[in-house]
This record gives sequence, structure tokens and C-alpha cells, in this order.
Amino acid sequence: MKIRPLILALSAATVMTAAPAAFAENVRVALIETMSGAFAPIGQNQLRSYQMLAETANKQKWAGNNTLEFVPFDNKGSPQESLTQLKAAIDQGYRYIAQGNSSAVAMALIDAINKHNERNPGKEVVFFNHSAIDPDLTNSKCSFWHFRFDANSDMKMEALTAEMMKNKALKKVYIIGQNYSHGHQVTRAAKEMLKRKRPDVQIVGDDLHPIAQVKDFSPYVAKIKASGADAVITGNWGADLALLIKAAKDAGLTANFYTYYASTTGVPTAMGAAGADRVKYVGLWNVNNETYAGREIVEAFKKKYNDDYYIMQTYSVVSMFSQAIKATNSTNPVKVAFAMEGMKTKSLNGEVEMRASDHQMLQPLYIATWSKTNNKDVRFDQENTGYGWKTDVKVPTYIASQPTSCQMKRPAKS
Repeated sequence: MKIRPLILALSAATVMTAAPAAFAENVRVALIETMSGAFAPIGQNQLRSYQMLAETANKQKWAGNNTLEFVPFDNKGSPQESLTQLKAAIDQGYRYIAQGNSSAVAMALIDAINKHNERNPGKEVVFFNHSAIDPDLTNSKCSFWHFRFDANSDMKMEALTAEMMKNKALKKVYIIGQNYSHGHQVTRAAKEMLKRKRPDVQIVGDDLHPIAQVKDFSPYVAKIKASGADAVITGNWGADLALLIKAAKDAGLTANFYTYYASTTGVPTAMGAAGADRVKYVGLWNVNNETYAGREIVEAFKKKYNDDYYIMQTYSVVSMFSQAIKATNSTNPVKVAFAMEGMKTKSLNGEVEMRASDHQMLQPLYIATWSKTNNKDVRFDQENTGYGWKTDVKVPTYIASQPTSCQMKRPAKS
């Protein structure tokens, strides 16, 4: 009879000792991206970026005893296939997803996640958007369940046109983009902001082309050349930008290119020496920054994958997600989402803030020019070309920030 209390005491002690360890979870994030087809190299780069950063976070216990894992789901670049992959991920128990390549895909995912969460209380899903930048995603389409870690296209255009307006020789601009929501938003923003800042600049062309379908951009380049444009503005990304730059190089087009995505896979190789001093990009970060912040990640990524780390948003996602898990001592999506609202953290580009009103990340931006490496301000190249990005200016957060029209509906705090 005396043994029984002892056994109960030992059992209780075992439970108490095990309780903290029981909380430790492997939190899986479904990366719904293009893993096949023309845009696959970017999707693969994003997957590797997330996976390497998750390894670091797990080793250093960024999320406490919890570990993070990013698993690919191939959406083939299609909104419809993305919805199929979202359902598959939810059926497999995923409560977090990440996506960014295509605002059209992001729109479809937000709508589906809103409906799922409304119908399935207790099984909510949260969406980390690393690069879908249509402004509507944090304005008319804003959602409590969606967090954007990139700057939206209006923020980037605000920074880009602020830099363009300094060039007094600029007289004629040609706009070209992909024919979907992002391309339309870039075109609209470029026209509005140039008119406001440089009414003397003439828009001499405006083309939208099918996304991921044009194999030869020489007819478009011929139109740009004939227009006498001093500069080209494009929101193109992936193969569409690489092929556009290649066609411009082959045709001897001397206009300067102002881009959003010239640092992404395939474009540096397409530019080579011909793009030197003529191609610029606006983005969140450049490894050739004022302090070379992030160089250790770039070097480790190159050594591990023989590839370039450039999607800095992945660092912000892993860092802030981990911080929210640790702060709440929970992996519950509702608690994590509330914790991320208004959260500030240090990322590779400085202090960043997840604006509570619309879940839009506020952060500095960089404008950089494709330049020959010199072991001074351009130490790191891309794709082994001998050319990299020279920082022109770091744009403070307040200059790039834009107001929001978001009217967010929030769930009850759990």
C-alpha cells in the first residue's frame, strides 16, 4: 500500500519534467511555389534560402525548443494549381504557408485561406508572403491571415522614381511588363509618380506581354529602340526579365533599365558586361551594402549550393516567425499572428516593422547599379560573372512607406 503513493509521485514528477519538452514542435511551413517550368530556378532558390535559414534558426534556437521546416509544394506557376496544393497542405496538417512568385497566386491563396479559416475555427492557416507585391494585397484585399514581408510595388516605385528624378538628362521613358496584376500595378504607379515628380518626362511606350510565354523579346526591344527611350521601367521577373535583357543586349539598346528584379536567378548571366552601369534595381537589400550586413549568409549559401542568396525576405520571415513563437510560447497560428502585428526586429537591411493595420512590412530600400567587382564597394558578384551590385542609395523607411486603405477584420484572441 505504501508503494502506490510513491509510484504516483514518481509519475507526477516525470510528467512535470517532460512537460517543457512536450511543447517542442517541428513546425512545418508549406512553400507553395513554382518548382518546375520556366520560373523554377527562382522557386528552387527560395526553397534553399528558407531551408538554410531554418537550419540556422534551429541550431541557435530562435524559436526556443521548436524547430522550423520548409517543404516545397509545386504550384507550376498557376493560381488554380496553387489552390490544389493549398488543400493538399491543409489536409496534411500544415498551418503555415509561404508564397511570393505572382500576385495573382497570392490573391487566390488569400481568398481561399480566408474562407477556410472562417469555416474551420481551431484549424486556422497563416500566409507568409515573401514577394507578391501588388498593393491591393494589403489594401482592398488585406487579411488578418496574410503578412507581406516585401515592399509593395508602389513603395518600390516611390523610391525608384525619387532616384530617377535626379537624372536631369532623362527625357523619355518606356514601360514594359507582364500582363497580370503586378504588371498593371507597376505601369500605373510609374505613370502616376513620374507625372507628379517629373512632368517634363515623356512616356513613349507602354507594353504588357503574356507572362512566361514570350521566348523572343526582340520585337519589343525594336519598339523600345525606335521610341528613342532614355530609360526602360519594368516589373518583369524570372525568365521574362532575363530574356528581355538578353534581347536588349543583342540589339545594342543603350537605354538604362530600372527594374525590380534584376538580381534574381538568370538575369545577371543574361546581362553580363553589357549591363554594366546601365541596369539598376530597387529592392530590400544588397550584400554590397554599407557594412556588408548578411555577407556570412551569402558566403555560406554559395558554399552549400553554389548559388547566390538574394531573397532577403526569407531571413525576415524566419526571424519574425521564430520571434513570435518564442514570445507566445506557442505555435498556434492565431496567437502567432497577433504577436506578429506591430512587431519590430532587426533584419539584414536594418530595423523592420510589421505594420499592424495592414500587415505590410515597413523597411528601408536599396537602389543599386550593376557594376564590375572592385574589392571595394562591389566585393560580391552574382552568378560568377565578375559583376555585382553597387549601392547607389539606401532609401529610409519613411520615404518608401505608403498609406493603407485596409479595413481589417480580426478574430477573437484565443
